[in-house]
Amino acid sequence: MLIEGDFVLLRVSPYKGIARFGVKEILTPRYIGPFQIIQRVGVVAYRLALPPELSHVYNMLHVSILCECKPDPEAIVQWYDVPIQYDTTYEEVLVQILNRKMKSLRRREIPLVKVLWQHHGVEETTRELEASMEEQYPHMFIS
Repeated sequence: MLIEGDFVLLRVSPYKGIARFGVKEILTPRYIGPFQIIQRVGVVAYRLALPPELSHVYNMLHVSILCECKPDPEAIVQWYDVPIQYDTTYEEVLVQILNRKMKSLRRREIPLVKVLWQHHGVEETTRELEASMEEQYPHMFIS
């Protein structure tokens, strides 16, 4: 249970229209913060002390998008690196295609690409369908 004066992290989700094998939002949610709880409002809402740069985000938030602050500084993404929108999402952008791979199934082969995303490290790369990536980012496939 959270109380006034505790520090929490705010969950922000990547917003992109990419579906990998029919599953949206393949990258794990990221957290920014820590922010201090000013007041508990009702049973499941808290008012946070947000900095002026996040003034466009409403400061009364539901408990489902908050996480108790953990002391590991590497688990926290600094909010000024990520342009956060009103609904606490951010636009995910492809930075680089690292390699290509053919996934062999029983009767067919599927071309996949390993993708590096803008606000994620090398350890958080994902495998995406080459056709869908070429459709969304044609400039990355010119060569």
